[in-house]
Amino acid sequence: MSASVYEGRQRVTPSEAFVETLVAQGVTDVFGIVGSAYMDAHDLFPLAGIRFISVAHEQNAAHMADGYARATGRHGVCIAQNGPGITNFVTAIAAAYWAHSPVVAITPEAGSATAGLGGFQETEQLPIFSKITKWQTHVNSPARIAELTGRAFHYAQLERGPVQVNIPRDYFYGEIETEIPRPFKVDRGPGDAGAIRQAARLLAEAKFPVIIAGGGVAMAGGVAELTALAERLSAPVVNSYLHNDSFPASHPLAAGPLGYQGSKAAMRLLARADAVLALGTRLGPFGTLPQYGLDYWPAQAKIIQVDADARVLGLVKKIALGIHGDARAAAQAITAELPARAPDVARIAEIAAERAAWAAELDAQAGANEAGRVDPRRALAALARARPADAMVATDIGNVCSVSNSYLQFDAPNSFFAAMSFGNCGYAFPTAIGAKVGRPDRPSIAYVGDGAWGMSLAEVLTCVRENIPVVAVVFDNAQWGAEKRNQIDYFDSRFLGTELANPNFAEVARAMGGHGITVEHEDQVGDALRAAIASNRPTVINLRLTRALGDPFRRDAFKPPRRLLPKYAAYSARG
Repeated sequence: MSASVYEGRQRVTPSEAFVETLVAQGVTDVFGIVGSAYMDAHDLFPLAGIRFISVAHEQNAAHMADGYARATGRHGVCIAQNGPGITNFVTAIAAAYWAHSPVVAITPEAGSATAGLGGFQETEQLPIFSKITKWQTHVNSPARIAELTGRAFHYAQLERGPVQVNIPRDYFYGEIETEIPRPFKVDRGPGDAGAIRQAARLLAEAKFPVIIAGGGVAMAGGVAELTALAERLSAPVVNSYLHNDSFPASHPLAAGPLGYQGSKAAMRLLARADAVLALGTRLGPFGTLPQYGLDYWPAQAKIIQVDADARVLGLVKKIALGIHGDARAAAQAITAELPARAPDVARIAEIAAERAAWAAELDAQAGANEAGRVDPRRALAALARARPADAMVATDIGNVCSVSNSYLQFDAPNSFFAAMSFGNCGYAFPTAIGAKVGRPDRPSIAYVGDGAWGMSLAEVLTCVRENIPVVAVVFDNAQWGAEKRNQIDYFDSRFLGTELANPNFAEVARAMGGHGITVEHEDQVGDALRAAIASNRPTVINLRLTRALGDPFRRDAFKPPRRLLPKYAAYSARG
């Protein structure tokens, strides 16, 4: 982390104090669109060693900050013009909230002297973000700009989520005397010692313990400690929903992810548990619902939940023991309380058998290719085989992207960035861009449906201008697949608003100055991904798919439609 050269109290401008606070916090990259509200500070970025990445849309700037934070563990920073620029952040900040990303949203505001008069580009900016940030501050004096900005950075990491710094545009000007705050770390412990001992006893006495590895494991840097604990217990480890990188997929104890389009092996093993250690996970409802007709949650098992956020303990599932602690420290502490034991060879063989059975079943689900179009599952399997081991993948929401959950396996943490439970379209590509900026040494790939692609494709221009070599794999099946699946199942295949007429997105990418590859045959998929990564250029792979669709998100969310008025009664409907 770089530090400011300025020590002690200094006579500076508020803009200098603000920028020096960013420097002290180790900020090297900021995503946004330039605006007059903060231009005085913006002018100092190059001299401070801060790269300003100008984007096509402010929502994508905040998604980039999210991806940057998730890939690096450091703060992701976004900034924009007051009013409409700031309101464009909202969707992405909400996504960062549910991903527990330490994003710092800098929100310049209309001038303090005219607040409340309804001037140009004026709105109340704090209420808009009040439910989707961990902490907010309004700079109420230029003299406090460094203090409050520094505190925001601290809380973003401490509370593990986005924060907002709201600054009236006139508070960047003038002269103040201030001291630049330095970052400091607050270490988290394992939790109550008695609870740790009780957790160890419950796990040691269990006949079939299972561990759920949540996102908190990767965030805490605790994969090695979790691995040691799992090996001590010979316990299968399942990933919580959309955290496929929380435990190495190649490990003999790994069973795969839970949740929509997850691993049947993971679900079948979890269903057998008499004790469950939920480590670094809130056990969100969407990740524990029945899938594939399997109601796999072990209702009679003793649940031990460990999380750094005490508010989520026992929130979704009834637990036998809650531990307010760091996932890494707790795993290490529980392991220390467990007696050494030989590996349970029989259980390890059971895990391997379940994995093999699920792999065979997954292979059997592949459909038929068509002329010029590839079956989605065949395409996802080919992408998985061709993906470099160190690649990062961001996935959008949608039918094919959701099915990819069955095929995405990782050995390294901080490799998989999904839209999580907020589930917004347009998430994957800008998130992959931010991840690549943060980790330029790793390939960064976005999986995007052709509907969602319309929300983020303009950022190809950003990648070309800023030389950010991200690969976007666009699943071109000419439909909003998730919604179309519901229309098939419940509305007699009346396709209203779900049919798309797409250009060749590879050609569009080339028109923007990027690289474009069109794929129409299964044997081209792997070669296209390898070529895209090797080119070290921003690349869009237009992957033409058949219209085959996976199961819907939630059948329990729909009821067969009823039509009472005569003019609607003619509509037949499938239940």
